[in-house]
Amino acid sequence: EVQLVESGGGLVQAGGSLRLSCAASGFTFDDYAIAWFRQAPGKEREGVSCITSRASSTYYADSVKGRFTISSDNAKNTVYLQMNSLKPEDTAVYYCAAVGGFWRIPRGMTWRRLALYDYWGQGTQVTVSS
Repeated sequence: EVQLVESGGGLVQAGGSLRLSCAASGFTFDDYAIAWFRQAPGKEREGVSCITSRASSTYYADSVKGRFTISSDNAKNTVYLQMNSLKPEDTAVYYCAAVGGFWRIPRGMTWRRLALYDYWGQGTQVTVSS
């Protein structure tokens, strides 16, 4: 059984920082992609960032590039999203998602495709006040 559990959300003022964690259990793939998505009320779920097992491959949405950093600690089976310079527009429920298998590793814009991911966490709320 694969489980993804997000944590680290909360309330922060604009300009502040949060670090989200996605802890994976039962995920034994050597080749993987783990992504962060977010969804605000009334809006579609959108890709925020992605990290893959291919070298140092990382991806970011234009809206967060330069402010957010994704990283992984394989020993802890955990992926992090460091969010700096937060804006009210970043307010959303943040989800982590994972997919495994060499042939499933995304390239280019495919990392933003929700259907790519087989496993999803329950989400953690991030609220940025103005």
